[in-house]
Amino acid sequence: MMKALLSNDFSTSSGAEDTAAAQWRGTALLRPGILAFEGEILPTELHAHHAVQVMAACTPISIVDGSGVRRHGTHIVVPTDAPHRVCGGASHGIAIYLDPETVAGAAADRRAHLHGWVHTLSVDPAHGQLAEHVADVLADLLRDNAAAGQDDRHGVVTAALQLLPDMVKGGSVRGSDVARQLGISATRLTHLFTEQVGIPLRRYILWLRLHIAMNGVMAGDDVTTASAAAGFADCSHLTRTCRRTFGLPPSMMSRDVDWDISL
Repeated sequence: MMKALLSNDFSTSSGAEDTAAAQWRGTALLRPGILAFEGEILPTELHAHHAVQVMAACTPISIVDGSGVRRHGTHIVVPTDAPHRVCGGASHGIAIYLDPETVAGAAADRRAHLHGWVHTLSVDPAHGQLAEHVADVLADLLRDNAAAGQDDRHGVVTAALQLLPDMVKGGSVRGSDVARQLGISATRLTHLFTEQVGIPLRRYILWLRLHIAMNGVMAGDDVTTASAAAGFADCSHLTRTCRRTFGLPPSMMSRDVDWDISL
């Protein structure tokens, strides 16, 4: 059930959502700044999340925003923090959550505000694998962005990417902590990291925590243990992060889902 993907973030009771999330079967993908699912899309209650959401389906989806305005189409982009509900789903589709502070997320959010929520994106969820669908959406969003083609990384950016996994496991990490170890100013590191990785350093750290927690769950840890290993203050911190970012409970990390996880 796609209720695992599109849950009611305004609800004060999470039990039903967690059950739905645990029962959902499909494929999912996690990358820094990107969470994606492929499967059935079902109606939802009104909810909101910080991530920009891109949905594509084989048949039209109907969405109503917080003001009651209805959108209908096979490709829909929901801007960051926008209340919405799915009132008409689809038997097969994809839902991609993009951090709005990434280059791709900012591009998607800008499109939704400038051109409306209904779009024609270069993705066909009826053919190919989820990773290919995500790549197609990113290529579409970034086609006019010259910075997206940069491949060469500054040495301190590469070093930061290598240091961060062990640093975040120890708890709170600030950009200044990373910069100090690399012998560079925090301002310079932040600028280089954002420019060359496509996501601000502080947001990358958050997504890295989610990545580590997910790997822990996939290895057999319960969510509490995985939260601690990823440097979250506690399980509640992970829960708040998941709901605020995606409108989803941590039970989206179910081992019943076919996950593709990498950095």
